Amino acid sequence: MFEFHIRKAVSMKADILSGLTVALALVPEAVAFAFVAGVHPLVGLYAASMVGLITAIVGGRPGMISGATGALAVVMVALVADHGVEYLFATVVLMGLIQITAGALRLGKYIRMVPHPVMLGFVNGLAIVIFLAQLSQFQVTDALGVTSWMTGTQLYLMLGLVALAMAVIRYLPKLTEAIPAPLAAILAVTALTLGFGLDTRTVGDMASIAGGLPQFHIPMVDLNLETLTIIFPYAIILAAIGLIESLLTLTVIDEMTDTRGRGNRECVGQGMANVVTGFFGGMGGCAMIGQSMINVNSGGRGRLSGVSAALFLAAFILFASQLIEMIPLAALVGVMMMVVLGTFEWSSFRILNKIPRADAFVLILVSGVTVFTDLAIAVVVGVIVSALVYAWGNATRMHARIGSNDAGGKVYEIEGPLFFGSVQSFRDLFTPDDDPDDVVVDFKNSRVADHSGLEAIDALAERYAKRNKTLHLIHLSPECRKLLHRARDLVELNVVEDPQYHVATDDLA
Repeated sequence: MFEFHIRKAVSMKADILSGLTVALALVPEAVAFAFVAGVHPLVGLYAASMVGLITAIVGGRPGMISGATGALAVVMVALVADHGVEYLFATVVLMGLIQITAGALRLGKYIRMVPHPVMLGFVNGLAIVIFLAQLSQFQVTDALGVTSWMTGTQLYLMLGLVALAMAVIRYLPKLTEAIPAPLAAILAVTALTLGFGLDTRTVGDMASIAGGLPQFHIPMVDLNLETLTIIFPYAIILAAIGLIESLLTLTVIDEMTDTRGRGNRECVGQGMANVVTGFFGGMGGCAMIGQSMINVNSGGRGRLSGVSAALFLAAFILFASQLIEMIPLAALVGVMMMVVLGTFEWSSFRILNKIPRADAFVLILVSGVTVFTDLAIAVVVGVIVSALVYAWGNATRMHARIGSNDAGGKVYEIEGPLFFGSVQSFRDLFTPDDDPDDVVVDFKNSRVADHSGLEAIDALAERYAKRNKTLHLIHLSPECRKLLHRARDLVELNVVEDPQYHVATDDLA
């Protein structure tokens, strides 16, 4: 019901207008994130402009918007507080180099390992984070620095303007698509506020965005091992958070547009953008799901949308700061509230009692961790929990059908994957003391997945050898036969029926 109307056509007009809309929404976000990181607002605005421009040109996902983000800002605040802004710039450069390396090593493909419940938790958690971030606009600070919630006429005016912006975005596409609905909402609320002289907070009340072009300078830090030990841990964390958020946002936009971005190219593009930004006094950045949603749903599908957003933002800083500072914050809050409604996967409520309980738990867990910590931790936790659930489920599937052959020997027909989680179950299937002198273990319906599985087979062979009993291992892959140690001579070859697969192990024996 609340989803934006999505246009599939790519056009220059749509890209430029959606870029303008995104640029207007970027201003308060960049300023707010700069405050979070403890740096000057222009440091956030420069980052939003430069990171957005470079990733739009060389990144792997046309239509995706990048800039300064809160996920990175909360990590930066400790570095800036303890060592100063110059160390932040050096860290951003190193962060970019790490991201370029990740792209060159083609690590972007590992985003495929993120399960769907984690993706749902990711978008739901981010929607909640975006919503909570807008609540700060309903607070006021008095002369003594005490912050409190709006009340009375001020609150009602703010709510009314936010509702107006949301209504324009909701219903304008039914009348015309000549102008992006979020841009129309911003213009309508601004015109109403200025026309009637309404007393409401504006962008200029947050901070002045006037400034010049960013200047190139090498971060003023000592180039020694001590500096590296300070910035390297932060660079690793920032690079990981940036790549995770960017690649997950790329996946979300892929699903929305029924297209496919290039993850490894996006890693390189993000890295190049951060390296340049660090040398031009920016706080670095990554993909922004909220602004990307605004862009795509406003018709911005090509690279020009991201380029125009970055250039419009630069123009605001250089030439139009006074005009942009007149925009009511209520208009931008309304835009972001519609992003929240469009981002949140409302269908997740309907499927919670239809999907496996473990998946439902992961979905809720990732959403909660995203809200209370940060995105990177949430995704890692979600992937680990999903992997453990998967491993436990496969471990419990290990069993054997027991029979006999014509020679009177006992036959174990193994079913289920043999890996680290099922090793103990595999071991418990056998009773060497009670078995006859001739035993056959058939792996036709099983697969050896890792080194732990190989060791379990070798250990089984040794158990029977100590009892002077003959063990036959059949239907193992050629690679298994090559990697086995103690059991190698017990493997019976069956070239016609032996399966073909590779074992996940570094053991080349």
